[in-house]
Amino acid sequence: MKHTLGKTVLSLLCILIGLHGENFVYDVHISKQHPYRKEALLLSIDLNQTNEDVVLFFHFSVRSNDAFRVEQIDSTQDNTLHHAQIHYRYILYPLKTGDHNITFTLVERITDEAKVAYSFSGDRDDFKKLETKDRKVDVPSILLHVKAVPKGTQLVGNFKLSYAVKRHQAESYAPIAVKIVLEGEGYPPVLKHLFPKAHGFTLFAQSPLVEKIAMRDHLKYKVTYVMAVSHDKSFDLPPLHLHAFDPMRQKGYVLTLPKQHFEIVPVAADRLLDKTDIPKPLHVDFSWLWRLLGYLAVFFAGYMTAVSLKRKRHVTAEKSDQMQKKVEACKEEKALLQLLMATDSKRFEKAINRLEKGLYGKDKSSFKQIKQEVLEQLI
Repeated sequence: MKHTLGKTVLSLLCILIGLHGENFVYDVHISKQHPYRKEALLLSIDLNQTNEDVVLFFHFSVRSNDAFRVEQIDSTQDNTLHHAQIHYRYILYPLKTGDHNITFTLVERITDEAKVAYSFSGDRDDFKKLETKDRKVDVPSILLHVKAVPKGTQLVGNFKLSYAVKRHQAESYAPIAVKIVLEGEGYPPVLKHLFPKAHGFTLFAQSPLVEKIAMRDHLKYKVTYVMAVSHDKSFDLPPLHLHAFDPMRQKGYVLTLPKQHFEIVPVAADRLLDKTDIPKPLHVDFSWLWRLLGYLAVFFAGYMTAVSLKRKRHVTAEKSDQMQKKVEACKEEKALLQLLMATDSKRFEKAINRLEKGLYGKDKSSFKQIKQEVLEQLI
């Protein structure tokens, strides 16, 4: 098969780092070394045990850096004794132009079957930490040369725009719903303002709804903007032009919402008048004083209640944070089961039952999923 020079260069952009140590090998791949700013890159990590005489566990992470945004999209872990295999997939967005290094943390944890068996022995209240010999592995960093996108670019990726306008005719000051949807692959299409503030009509907008869909090798986003416009006379919603750049095609494009015209029907003046008689100007009524005193009493009682609840929430939040750290520290089903039983067996009854079925029954539930549900329960 004939390979072009372009394909050969592209294949070289995939970085392969192989460490052939005594116990395992690893590979780190990046989809591109010369990306554009905010271009989505696939970062994959594979760890495979080669020495069957020991039991291995791993701790791996991409070190935080304000030059990148990292999203994990896939994790496959096979912790079979003597045959550990770990696969991670990330989407990485470079946020700054220039040269930047991606760095990693990798720790090899060595133990044996006896120590693993001991950590799982005993009853639920007897927590035994797994003894391991940890070794930090130096993983070479990956250098990226990040290029700038064209000036004025608002979106980076392959997106499409759709919109829905509920109606184009309304009465004075009546709100008219407008929905705009941006979806596709690339950097999250979340914009602070879609329309300029000086537009002459009233615009109500809420925070956009962001939906993220993780695939095996990429991320999809769907961002929905819901807003309402109103005016006392007919007006135009100006056209929307969003300037986007597709790094794969190295080409810019524009997403457009056409101008929308709204016909406003004036409301009859008699419908705007309040027909309720106002109180007589010389009428003396001291009932307002009693109402004022009542309001003050209610306000004081509410204030004291709020102070009491705030103190209670502060104590509860501290306990929740401590529990969250303990849960995050649990790396195995046995440890998490013992922690939940010792803390509040009734509150975490569902998670405890699933862990017990996984440890002592035939139901092999995902430990990562159970752990995430417990953390969400603590929020």
